[in-house]
Amino acid sequence: MDYAKLREEPLKSEIREDFFKSYKYTQLGNIDFVIAKHDIKEKNALLFEDESSLKSLLWAEAKQGTKHDIYESFVQLILTIGKERTFEKHLPPKYIGAFDAIKFAFIEYNDILPVFFENDFNWNVAPSNHETKEFKELYSLCQNLLQEKSIIFEYEKQAEELKEFIKLNFKADKDVTEMISVTKNNFTFVFLKWCQKVKPTIAVNWEKVNKKGIISADFFLADLLSSNNQSLKENLFVVLEKTHYKYAKEINEDDEFIEKIAQFTDKQKAHKEFWSIYARPPKEEYWDYIINRRDLLVPQDIRERKGSFFTPQIWVEKSQQYLASVLGETWQDEYYIWDCCAGTGNLLNGLTNYDNVWASTLDKQDVDVMKDRINNGWNMAEDHVFQFDFLNDEFSKCPEELQEILGDEEKRKKLVIYINPPYAETDNRKNDRSGVKATATEQKYRAILKNSGNELYAQFLIRIYKELLNCKIGQFSKLKHLQGPNFREFRKHFTPSVQKAFIVPANTFDNVKGEFPIGFFIWDTDKHPRHAELVSASQNKQTLKQVQGDGHSEHRRCEESIDVSALPQHDGVIADVFDAENNFIGIKNIVCYDNLKLMNDWIAKYKIPETDNTIGLLNYTASDMQQQKYTAIISGKRQMGHNSKVLISEKNLIPACIYFAVRLCIEPTWINDRDQFLYPNEGWKTDNTFQSNCLIYTLFHGQNRISCEYGINHWIPFTREQVGCKKSFKSHFMSDFLRDFLAGKTGIRTEDLGNSSDELFSDLSQTPNFSILSPISLSPEAQAGYDAGLELWKYYHSKSNANANASFYDIRKYFQGESNGKMNATSDDAKYSELIGDVREKMKILSKKIEAKVYEYGFLK
Repeated sequence: MDYAKLREEPLKSEIREDFFKSYKYTQLGNIDFVIAKHDIKEKNALLFEDESSLKSLLWAEAKQGTKHDIYESFVQLILTIGKERTFEKHLPPKYIGAFDAIKFAFIEYNDILPVFFENDFNWNVAPSNHETKEFKELYSLCQNLLQEKSIIFEYEKQAEELKEFIKLNFKADKDVTEMISVTKNNFTFVFLKWCQKVKPTIAVNWEKVNKKGIISADFFLADLLSSNNQSLKENLFVVLEKTHYKYAKEINEDDEFIEKIAQFTDKQKAHKEFWSIYARPPKEEYWDYIINRRDLLVPQDIRERKGSFFTPQIWVEKSQQYLASVLGETWQDEYYIWDCCAGTGNLLNGLTNYDNVWASTLDKQDVDVMKDRINNGWNMAEDHVFQFDFLNDEFSKCPEELQEILGDEEKRKKLVIYINPPYAETDNRKNDRSGVKATATEQKYRAILKNSGNELYAQFLIRIYKELLNCKIGQFSKLKHLQGPNFREFRKHFTPSVQKAFIVPANTFDNVKGEFPIGFFIWDTDKHPRHAELVSASQNKQTLKQVQGDGHSEHRRCEESIDVSALPQHDGVIADVFDAENNFIGIKNIVCYDNLKLMNDWIAKYKIPETDNTIGLLNYTASDMQQQKYTAIISGKRQMGHNSKVLISEKNLIPACIYFAVRLCIEPTWINDRDQFLYPNEGWKTDNTFQSNCLIYTLFHGQNRISCEYGINHWIPFTREQVGCKKSFKSHFMSDFLRDFLAGKTGIRTEDLGNSSDELFSDLSQTPNFSILSPISLSPEAQAGYDAGLELWKYYHSKSNANANASFYDIRKYFQGESNGKMNATSDDAKYSELIGDVREKMKILSKKIEAKVYEYGFLK
């Protein structure tokens, strides 16, 4: 079994012969090693039309040689499957695998199934390229799972064990009448095929039933959890009764929803054909899993409209650990817990004292799911689960025992509102399709919420804070309520103290797009970060008063109690930071920017009139880190479609370069995504090294897009002699400026360093009575970048068709070329690739030098 000398194809042949001889071997698309068994019964081909009716047992990635990261091979396979959507064309296998010349690894397909439902992932990349951003992101996402779940065999030591494993788990049953089992591994695939085959034959007004919270998955579950066409679970939202579906009784009582049954339009023909292939019901051990992961079957548009998302169990456990660290190890026995937007109750998994726990949700079908979980072993008390619209209903609709807690001031001190509220939002009240603005809570607190009322989770927080005084809140959400400008008015009235917090990547949650943080915050509504100032300012006006409602007492804070905006600004919320694999990676200061001036205010002071002799234009937009990509230096005649622009001349070149370098030297991540660049302190003015670092960084950064195509290029930092150009440059402005700056002949007017007017840079050699700055040298990092750039310029000018006035952008375009109007990412010229790589590496090093000063001078908190 010496496979080490074999190339990939012979290796696959030998592995197949040695271990999978009794199975069918084939290929599916670019999955290059497929082990399967045929199902030749004609009706089993109904779902596949002209495709093979293969029952795959294994999809695997093969690599020749011995020095492969087996997890990289798995990731390449997952990318291949995701890119080609193989699971939508063929039944998924029991296992996926990866192997090379010394080892073979397996992992169950259902373990990696959720990966294919990542909402904000670009699958359209080459799976074989392990250097792409997407490959590295997917590797990071899957690495921990692969390490924990993979079963790995070494041929030399475990050949017999591998053969036994295959014998036990790769069943080659030749019974062609066998129906396909539905498992946690393939139920999403079966649902997709059901949507194609059965759903169109159900006589239902889908738009109408969707508004009532009924979705196609409810009909599918009625089918799946049935025997002899009779649903086994009476508390499903929809049940199958032989020849038709029936809605839950509570829905039929609604005058606006008069249908009592849903018939088939084809006399149930497609339904019978479909379910003749799949065995119903699945094994009972899968029922809870399938029902609990109903969220995977919710259509994308409905999930986004409702704003609901499934809290990963890893963060459920983390949040409960944090609650215990704040409230004490016995907190579940000492506190009452209410999840008032519980969904199917997964946030409550892992709790131990369910006698103290309540769960409510807007949708009846979610209540039914929770009660079904109770009937199948969940220890939750059934009378503690109830349907309740928290943003519209009165508390008098809650169970009596919970009402007693809500109405008792002392008991409320022991109440924890533990929630992952919906994140649905609207930007325009006139186009509020999701009804976010139509809640009673939004209307009641509109003066407080202002624009924050566009988000449902803000409405949850304000009602809890105003009407459930002294309770504790354990809450997942985005960070807008701490930082967002639309929440400025909200923050004046929502002033509890954060006891502890952590943040995690948003894309670890189902149905969440983008790279930004989601946090878990533990609030004490009876404490405030500025308690002394509050008491002094309001003379204890923040009191409780009773307001008689519809048969119950409602507790709320007086609206006129405090002008929080007049009080000192606290520094922010300190949160622990965990990566997607639950590794602690540091802490984050989540800053509120309400009373802080921004960096855009600073650069605006250096604007010059259009009549000045300009050399380019600084293009930028909002001050947050998300907008980094819009920062660029461009030729004056070239527009990028954004309104914020500063013309550049000799007078403001250094401030423009500082702005450019500060905005771009720090890579955007999910952690700093919401950070704002701020108005700096005065320290930068006397730091010539920092200024020159920013200048060099700007000259050789890829977002310096000055081009001689749009006029004279004033940005060549070298002389004609330095680069070996035989023609004269049309402009030697930049090489002269750099020479004079380093010689101390141009800089800040030193007499005005303390002047708030921030005088512009000028030629000091022509100004009497002003001290000349001392000559300086480039920092070693800046000098290295300058030298790397010089080598690149020299190589370009060694070409016979070089343009004497070419810019850094022009040189890159010359070697890399264009496709569809965009510069290509790479070049076929090996020498150029080496030189540009060196420039980029030197800029990375220089960026770290600048980054330290970014925080020192207050550009970022």
